Amino acid sequence: MIWKGVDVTDQAQKAEWNSDQLRRAIKAAGVALWTWNVDTDAFLMDRRGYELWDISTQEILTFEHLSEKIHPADRTRVRDSFSATRAVVGPYEIDFRILSGLDVRWVSARGQGSDEDIKARLMTGIFLDVTGRKQAEEGHELLAGEMSHRVKNLLAIATGLTRITSRSSGSIEEMTAQLTERLTALGRAHDLVRPLPGGQGSAALLGDLITVLLAPYDETAAFSRRIRVAVPRIGVGESAATGLALVIHELATNSLKYGSLSVASGTLDVSGTIDGDFLVLAWTEQGGPEVVVPRNTGYGSKMLERTMSGHLGGTIAVDWTTGGALVSLRIDCGRLSS
Repeated sequence: MIWKGVDVTDQAQKAEWNSDQLRRAIKAAGVALWTWNVDTDAFLMDRRGYELWDISTQEILTFEHLSEKIHPADRTRVRDSFSATRAVVGPYEIDFRILSGLDVRWVSARGQGSDEDIKARLMTGIFLDVTGRKQAEEGHELLAGEMSHRVKNLLAIATGLTRITSRSSGSIEEMTAQLTERLTALGRAHDLVRPLPGGQGSAALLGDLITVLLAPYDETAAFSRRIRVAVPRIGVGESAATGLALVIHELATNSLKYGSLSVASGTLDVSGTIDGDFLVLAWTEQGGPEVVVPRNTGYGSKMLERTMSGHLGGTIAVDWTTGGALVSLRIDCGRLSS
């Protein structure tokens, strides 16, 4: 390439850097130099290398000694890789973890393989601290996994809600309106689940979650503000929120179709207490039409029992009183926080 009448390609091929320039470039790049005597196993590094590995410069270092600082899960892989470099022609690179006190660092070892290029039986290469890059990659992988997990949970709920809504709707238009409202409520409930400090997962407050999930049923009833929620201040994990959403929507759908929310005078109270390792929720309907005990166990009842026992580690009991349905939900607090 010609630039201002000078062939810079030819210049690049002939360019040389003195030792001071090379030291400055190496320091700026944050790399550490190393040499390994393949006959004696002696291992030498520059000052940056000893700092990176947290090793005293006064120690007599061998590759085997250095290997003791490598994370146990990576140690065999790194040893095999370094031994193989003698037979590998061309550049090589391997990333691994090292232990520095209580800290774990990621190091990238790079060099040139093949016995053909070994001078005085010494192999030479560099170490580069890539901890920041690896942490960013792990963060991206966790985010991708979290997004995939959340999407699967939302699809599971959406499928359940579609089946539930189809049973409580008299027309396609009614089903569309109800399903849209419930999916919107589900989205609002999903937004309530926030990360907890210290990487402890995600959670939403139980009262906020139930209130948001029941909001569409209150708004579509003959008169609003007939649903009251009074539960303990406790967190609900993202996984448990999925099962709880299905349970709440099924109970509310039944109430809207047959129970207290089907008439203007009906009310619904959701209260809760802590009983040892369990949360006990009381779903109390009053003022609805005369209660008719169902003769057959349908899809909704089976789904409730399956979700309560499998997903939430608890039980569900229904008392068909003359005043309205009384439902007791007993949920394992350990499952609730997951």
